[in-house]
Order: sequence, then C-alpha cells, then structure tokens
Amino acid sequence: MEYLHTMVRVSDLDASLDFYCNKLGLVETNRKESERGRFTLVFLAAPDQVQTAAQTQSPLLELTYNWDAEAYTGGRNFGHLAFRVDDIYQLCQHLQDSGVTINRPPRDGHMAFVRSPDGISIELLQKGEPLSPAEPWISQANIGEW
Repeated sequence: MEYLHTMVRVSDLDASLDFYCNKLGLVETNRKESERGRFTLVFLAAPDQVQTAAQTQSPLLELTYNWDAEAYTGGRNFGHLAFRVDDIYQLCQHLQDSGVTINRPPRDGHMAFVRSPDGISIELLQKGEPLSPAEPWISQANIGEW
C-alpha cells in the first residue's frame, strides 16, 4: 500500500490556489480539466517533495473544483492537513502578513493551525526540535476553531 493524496473540495479555485501556493508555499504539479464532468483537479506538492511527486504522483494535495456551485460544509469534521515546516515563526508571520488568521498561534515553537478559504484546518509543525517560545506568538490567544 502507498499513500497517494488527500482531496479537498474548494468553492473558489483562485482563492484556494492563492492560499495554498502563494501564502502556504505549495507548488502546482499537475492540473486536469474535464469539460464533460464539469470539474478541475489541481494537484499540489510541498516544495521539497515536488520531484518525488512528479515521479510517483505522491504525496499530493488534490484540490477539486466543481464548476457548478455547491455549498460545502463540515471542514472541521474533515480533520486537518499537516505540513512540516522549516521555520514555523517565519511562515506564520508570512501568512499573517498575507491576511491569514492564525487560529492557533505557535506559542510552543512547535505547532500552529490556520484555515484555508474553505475552512479546512491546516496544521503546521516545526521541523526538528521546537523553536524557543517567542513573541508575538507567546501572547496571542486562539482565534475561532482550528
């Protein structure tokens, strides 16, 4: 058995690509549009895994955009996506500067949570040992659900 990808449905492909690629830093590796099925699939990989993803088609995040409007609910009961990051403070600052709410700040230098435009929880985990607790993160409270 081999893990391939996680699929999440998105209601606004442009907003989702802005979040996942421009803000979070994932890279688009493949795209499929189906006129007949009226959907677009966009496959994303973490920057350090693009070459592996190109060779094995894993591990990937599949964004599914259905062209006909649908209401998607239940982002919280999906669980979350998790990404290991080189510098959790730097990424959280970038996300916050880009207008993303840090729902669970990285007060411990190890873990943070944000949400995609469709309400999917994204867990960010510091690579290696936790960073030393630092401001402004130590003083920030949780915001909303994560």
